[in-house]
Amino acid sequence: MKITKVDAFQLSWDLSGKGARSAFVRIETEDGAFGLGEASPMQGGLASLVIIANDMAPYLVGKDLFDHAVLLDTLLHKCIKLGPDGAVTGALAALDIALWDLKGKLAGQPLYKLLGGAWRTSLTCYSSIGGNAHRTVAEVVDIVQRRVEKEQPAAVKIRWDGDRTRQDVDIAGDIAKARAVRKALGDDFVLGFDANNGYSVGGAMRVGRVLEELNYTWFEEPVQHYHVAAMGEVAQRLDITVSAGEQTYTLQGLKDLINAGVRMVQPDIVKMGGITGMMQCAAVAHAHGVELVPHQTQPSVGHLANMHLMSTIMHLGKPVELADGWERADAVFKNPSRPVNGRFELPTLPGLGMEFDEVEMKKRSIPVTRSA
Repeated sequence: MKITKVDAFQLSWDLSGKGARSAFVRIETEDGAFGLGEASPMQGGLASLVIIANDMAPYLVGKDLFDHAVLLDTLLHKCIKLGPDGAVTGALAALDIALWDLKGKLAGQPLYKLLGGAWRTSLTCYSSIGGNAHRTVAEVVDIVQRRVEKEQPAAVKIRWDGDRTRQDVDIAGDIAKARAVRKALGDDFVLGFDANNGYSVGGAMRVGRVLEELNYTWFEEPVQHYHVAAMGEVAQRLDITVSAGEQTYTLQGLKDLINAGVRMVQPDIVKMGGITGMMQCAAVAHAHGVELVPHQTQPSVGHLANMHLMSTIMHLGKPVELADGWERADAVFKNPSRPVNGRFELPTLPGLGMEFDEVEMKKRSIPVTRSA
């Protein structure tokens, strides 16, 4: 089955074109079938989309889509000197997801069937609540309580999203917010704390000890992601589970985190090679006896790809991430994936299982074309 067209485009969630944008790719075949994929949306995902349009799409046209692995490994090494971390792996993730979506449609099967079958078709979610570095204690408690009431999650993760150029800005205030959330939700509610790389090793130790006292379940990215040894040091010195990997883009990088001492890894499907990349991550995590808990904040294509993948993991220890602004997918997708009573149901339609409004998709799309 030959690939005849590869379109890279941004999708604006705001019709004015001034708001947030996602990064999508559409791969079509000679019989008119198509698959959709998604790249990391950082800075609108433009870097990945330009790489797809200029360096990857021309190579893919005319190729057999069932040579999937060979095609993407070839493209990785064709573009290896661009990174490969970041924009290149995001581009490959989008293409990989689109190819899996396409193969599922051609086979008439939901994607999880092609991946070997699902251990579960209903997955709990956790509310991932960002922006807390800039809120007061009362404001943090208020938004957490509103999200819990609305979404009925199995857990909550409070995220800081602070200034990454500064460390240990308000340790006392951060601890006060963590204490207030624990008090508001009770002793038994499952809680995570995402520092978004905001602490030094010393600062992380101070906060981590309090989180242990408060019975938080995990402490995410306490120090800068590129200080792998420091991340491992914090993980080994604290009893609370320290997680990292959202900004890890290769299998080799994941291995380095695990070797450093991190025991909960969180690669992202739209950043690290898509479904194929995450299947490899699952194998590495299983081989080392660490938890794989994917980071995933995109409410449409990336989310569905992640759900299919997570359903195939035997020892799945944490819920699916439900991030801020989830409702934006309602603008384009006819069957947006939304939790009911705190659970996501796995789609049963072929491929990723999404249906969208083609007119609305076209209206909001901003094509990324090949440079002259």
